[in-house]
Amino acid sequence: MTTLIGALLIGLTLGLLGSGGSAITVPILVYLVGHGAKASIAESMAIVGIISFAGAIPKATTDLVNWNSVLWFGTPAMLGAYLGAWLGGLSSDSVQLTVFGVVIILAAVFMLKNAFGASNDTDENQAERKKPRNLLGYGKVITEGILVGALTGFVGVGGGFLIVPSLLMLEKLPIRTAIGTSLVIIAMKSAIGFAKYQYILTDLGIAIDLMTIVTFSIIGIAGCAIGTALNKRLNQKTLKKVFAVFLVLIGAFVIFRECQGLFKQPDANHKTEQIELPTSTNSNQSKSLEGKS
Repeated sequence: MTTLIGALLIGLTLGLLGSGGSAITVPILVYLVGHGAKASIAESMAIVGIISFAGAIPKATTDLVNWNSVLWFGTPAMLGAYLGAWLGGLSSDSVQLTVFGVVIILAAVFMLKNAFGASNDTDENQAERKKPRNLLGYGKVITEGILVGALTGFVGVGGGFLIVPSLLMLEKLPIRTAIGTSLVIIAMKSAIGFAKYQYILTDLGIAIDLMTIVTFSIIGIAGCAIGTALNKRLNQKTLKKVFAVFLVLIGAFVIFRECQGLFKQPDANHKTEQIELPTSTNSNQSKSLEGKS
């Protein structure tokens, strides 16, 4: 039951807000379903990737995906996700989850900024999109893609809250096109990140739960469709403000809980065992016995 509710909540969030669902996937898998941190991060990447792929299909068929941005931002993001997953395999669970807490608080900040922000589809930005990109522009996009991919690959989130603002700022895309493009990029980098985590987990002897991935993905896609339908009837800005506060609370909870593990002092009951040497009395007694014999 917990799995069903968690999966539905993820899908509804994605459908209602266009992002943020992946930010609650890892906490649900770790603290509600009870999976380990690394397995949860790998499962999250698979779930988010599948739901994003399903969401990207209608966007692509309605020309709401900028394939040039997919090439120049998405491909470096795949490399970044691979590096992030590799670093995740070298890190402790507490470190990964603490960084995750910081990342989703950052997601809340971006969500609030977007809720209070203005439309990006201005005449100035439309003119900017028509200008040819110079070498520096390509460098910025590629660098941003690698960094976003690495961060999201490390903690197992889709990263729409980072990708969409990057596409708005660097590519000057309209908001609806930026969202559609981000879904394709998330699906791409999630596939690479999941593949790398699967390799790492195999080495560590940790198994992922395929049934959890399938269940979350199917119900998540259904929830996403319901959320998209409700989206037209609800105030987007109010929803984003409320959900941003919710993300801050989750982030603070994760950071507090995991920092306890990072800075926990060794238990006094777990002392280093010491080898007891024979006492002088025992030594003298054995010598005496030897003399008598």
